[in-house]
Amino acid sequence: MDVRNRILEAALGLLAESGAHELTQPKVARAAGVRQSHLTYYFPTRGELLQAVARHSIEKLAGQLAHRAGASLAEGIAAGAADKRRSRVMIGLVAAADRDPAIKRRMRRFVAQLRRRMTPVLAAGGLATDPESVAFFHSVIVGCAVLQLARDNAEARREARAVLRKASSCIARS
Repeated sequence: MDVRNRILEAALGLLAESGAHELTQPKVARAAGVRQSHLTYYFPTRGELLQAVARHSIEKLAGQLAHRAGASLAEGIAAGAADKRRSRVMIGLVAAADRDPAIKRRMRRFVAQLRRRMTPVLAAGGLATDPESVAFFHSVIVGCAVLQLARDNAEARREARAVLRKASSCIARS
């Protein structure tokens, strides 16, 4: 595994264990087995690290979902939304963007890129891909992820799967 991916995987591991507040450059560098200067070469700021971790996580999920359709796609997305690491990255990014206008600008670009990345996955799953449908589905996914993280129980996971199936049926192409 190359250094960049080792750093991203280490950051995901820290997120799973402790949450975004524990995602500091020194801790990530130690977990990845690299010097902090190495980490800051790839990710000069915590915000850039968070965004890279989010992209890395989303790309992994998109690869897993690429060939699913209908209810299977909704189930796969529900499983991805249940991953605490993704939810914690998202919440960390939102909090960072709220404090830093530069991160907020990058976040706007990231959301646009994410929705462009979602579009072929949704199309392959037989779902509508107009901008409003993609934004709707993205918003539902984010809401489900946040509520699952906050409640963290079987009921929350069942509810998220049901909500995502319903959202999928709302934007299914005829």
